[in-house]
Amino acid sequence: MCQPASSGRRIAFFGGSFDPPHMGHLAVARAARAALGLDTVLFAPVGTQPLKPTGSTASFDDRVAMTRLAITGDPGFEISLADAPKPSGAPNYTVDTLISLKSELPPDCTIHFLMGADSLAGLRRWHRATEIAFIAPLIVASRPGQPLDDLKALLPAGLAMEAADTPDLLESDVEVRSYSLLCRAGDRAGQRAPLYLLPGLDVEISASRIRELARAQFGSGEGSRAADRELLPDGVSSYIRSHGLYR
Repeated sequence: MCQPASSGRRIAFFGGSFDPPHMGHLAVARAARAALGLDTVLFAPVGTQPLKPTGSTASFDDRVAMTRLAITGDPGFEISLADAPKPSGAPNYTVDTLISLKSELPPDCTIHFLMGADSLAGLRRWHRATEIAFIAPLIVASRPGQPLDDLKALLPAGLAMEAADTPDLLESDVEVRSYSLLCRAGDRAGQRAPLYLLPGLDVEISASRIRELARAQFGSGEGSRAADRELLPDGVSSYIRSHGLYR
């Protein structure tokens, strides 16, 4: 669980199944940290996702343990339990999680919402989707098959992207594009929020493919050797083998 933020910190919330957490997740978080001068990236495995009724393959506790292993030694990367399963069994809505996190931060801290372009493609189906970017400005990283140039067509109804001047950023070899996200819907008419795009991060890693490889190799009696260094951090690979996950 992350500690209370100190004054002036820049934080990004990075939620997802992390089933399992892989090198692609780390690449996205590292790129965002470098490009936007983030102090903290909160990795938050989600309990129950409304748009994934079948749930995750590994348990929440296993996914938290694997994520903790994945981020060990990376400065500023922390585990957050903000999206832990609810005792009532109710689904986890990102908008509610971000509102709660923001309320716990000092007034001069900023929180962003880090996601892949594939997640943005489904944003219009999310609960209270048009509110999210105005609670925590979006940082969107490119993913294979989801070019960032097509993002305008993916936005929920009522949202529009406009070109904006690039803000002052830290020295970084990571490209970043800055836009202004304009909301013309409902009582937020005319409100703007920054939106940051990180192109060129087309990491060809799929959690579902990793699970398939692990299952096939368990079936052949070889154990889960699919999780090599190109796919998963060593600690996560060892955890999958020792706990017999994804059989």
